[in-house]
Amino acid sequence: MKKSYKKKVSLWERYLTKEIGIEFKACLYFFGVLFYYCTYRLCIGVTVAEILHMAEMIFLTYAVGYLQVYVLWNFDESDEISKKELLGIIICTIIYTAVSYIGKWFDRNSYVTLGFTAYIVFVYICVYLIYKCRRRIDDKILNSDLKLFKTRTDNK
Repeated sequence: MKKSYKKKVSLWERYLTKEIGIEFKACLYFFGVLFYYCTYRLCIGVTVAEILHMAEMIFLTYAVGYLQVYVLWNFDESDEISKKELLGIIICTIIYTAVSYIGKWFDRNSYVTLGFTAYIVFVYICVYLIYKCRRRIDDKILNSDLKLFKTRTDNK
């Protein structure tokens, strides 16, 4: 008689998984926002970045990360982009754009801010594709491990 080794994921493990995901998202999106910001600064001939702006950016990416995971269905990690995921992208893009405008990250230049809006949408699409590729790779690895496990147990 074989024993079933099904283990339930604890509440702590689920929470920790979400927190690690938020940490990863915050770092990823902060890098994206900071890249656009620094590129803008270089284009206007400024070779320094405002520390206050960077602090606003990192706090914002964490806040949006929590919003994405706990309220907006973790939309950038979904299997497909449907209306619900598009709504999440739109909401988060509006938040990023509004804070960038209010915080004068781009000196309230309408064209640069509009470019930032398009850039954020592009970043969300890229992150969605990255997660999709990662899931495919994880699936291949798990299937390979399962085949290996089956051959080991069949040979015993």
